Formats: sequence, structure tokens, C-alpha cells
Amino acid sequence: MSQDVDVVEMRDRLSRLRELDTCAVSDALDALGVPGAVLGLHSVTGRHRMAGRAVTIDLVEAGQVDSPRHLGTAAIDASGAGDVIVVAHHGRQRVAGWGGVLSAGARQAGIEGVIVDGAVRDVDEATDLGLPVFAAAGVPVTARGRVVERAWNVPVDVAGVAVSPGDYVVADGSGVVFVPAADIDAVLVKATDISAKERAMVAKVREARPMVEVMGADYENLLKGDR
Repeated sequence: MSQDVDVVEMRDRLSRLRELDTCAVSDALDALGVPGAVLGLHSVTGRHRMAGRAVTIDLVEAGQVDSPRHLGTAAIDASGAGDVIVVAHHGRQRVAGWGGVLSAGARQAGIEGVIVDGAVRDVDEATDLGLPVFAAAGVPVTARGRVVERAWNVPVDVAGVAVSPGDYVVADGSGVVFVPAADIDAVLVKATDISAKERAMVAKVREARPMVEVMGADYENLLKGDR
């Protein structure tokens, strides 16, 4: 019974997270003093919004470890709806940390999307599949013989942000934001409140209210609580 309750709660959190954008979530993290916003990653497959829980992969230079399989394959086989593959490629842009066959496998598994801290390839294939892929760049260079998987479903570093398996992630046109699983409930409450306040401001703009009035001191103090 407890496991069933956990699944229901996780699905509810994901549903609520999908209603928010990265900016509101980033603001909530700021208000709570929790790091999470990642810089330098963007969608390479068109306009997408996605949210899910992180299934992590850590890549290292070929030769550093013996890897019995191609990178990402075990993570894909263990993942599905509600999961986002997060590849710690450690900023490499000279070689891809993700490719087209992996994208096909991720789409077949129902995975929400992929985030790579570095370069990817076969971008057109992922785009045609409708698979959201967020990365630093697209390159044609293969991972084979260059980088390998050290481990998967382990804590990783993504562009300076610590990410653990099961952490929450949201990504859209503004970028990528991770939320530690331990903080998700507080972040959802705060981000929902921030989003509601900003919608109220937009409503005032549509009423042709002066912008000085709409975005006065209240906006500058938005993260400090109710005012």
C-alpha cells in the first residue's frame, strides 16, 4: 500500500510541475536558497516543455573504465513515462554524448526527454521523433572510442548542479532547472504562488495599468513572501 501511495504522490507532483515554467521554479529555488538552475543548455529539437524525474548517466573518457555496453542503453531499458534521461557529459562539445538510435529507444520507451551536459548528435532524428533533447550543442562526432559510460543512476554533476537519481527536472525555452527530491513539495508550493502573482500582474497589464504600478516594489520583493 505504501508503494502505491508513493506512486500516486509522485504522479501528482509531476502533474503540478508540468503546470509551471522553469522561471517560476527557478525563482522558488532562489527563495528557498536551493541551487538548481543550469546555465548553457537549451532545446536542440525545437520548442518543448517537459518535466520528469532524473535517471542519470555519467560519462568519462574512453579507457578510464571498462564499459560492457554502449552508453545510455541500460538507463533506457529501465526507464519510461515520467522519466528524463540526464547525461553528465561534463561540458564536452568535441564529441556527442547522445545519438539517434538512443533517441529512438527513448521515444519507444515513452521517456519524457533527454538532457545532456555537452554535445549530442543526430539532432534531426530526435526532432523528427518529437523527442525533447536539451543540450549545449549539436555535433556529428560519434562517442564510439571517445567516451564511455562510467555508471548510471548515480549522483552526477550537471553544469555545476548536483543531481541525484529521482530528483525532479523541468525544461522549456528558458532552459533547464533541477529540483532535489527532498525539496519538491516546498518548491511546488512556492513556485505555484509566484506563478499566480505573475498572472495577476499580466492581468493588470491587459487592463492597461501603468507598468510602474504593475511592477513596482511588490515585484522586486516577490520572492520575500506575501506583500
